Amino acid sequence: MTHPTSLPVSTDPAQHPAVFAAAFNSGDPALLAQVYEPGAVFVPSPGSAVAGAELHRANAEFLALGLPITVRPRHTYVADDIALLIVDWEITGTAPDGTTVHLTGTATDVARRDASGRWRYVIDNPFGTAGP
Repeated sequence: MTHPTSLPVSTDPAQHPAVFAAAFNSGDPALLAQVYEPGAVFVPSPGSAVAGAELHRANAEFLALGLPITVRPRHTYVADDIALLIVDWEITGTAPDGTTVHLTGTATDVARRDASGRWRYVIDNPFGTAGP
């Protein structure tokens, strides 16, 4: 995986999932952290929300798979500086330990436009309505 030093600016909320995928596929946790607002919430498994350092640890577990993510935005709904993003995603391949990985979901994510016009996740819920 490559390690770019910065992300392209996403001034279109429909492009934010692609920015997320580029950061994820870089394998760089610091770069991935840039797609989130401070105080953002991540739902690494249905019914379990984390923030702060726990958000970054949970993302690091997904990054440790060493596999790329593909994203296919389905819907983008925008109200002023808030966007609801419905995104199909997939992580498939062989992990470093040799196990086969096939993770898929339809995310229901919320992003907010910051003062510079860049979109960042406020809520990253990769499994959408799945779960308990």
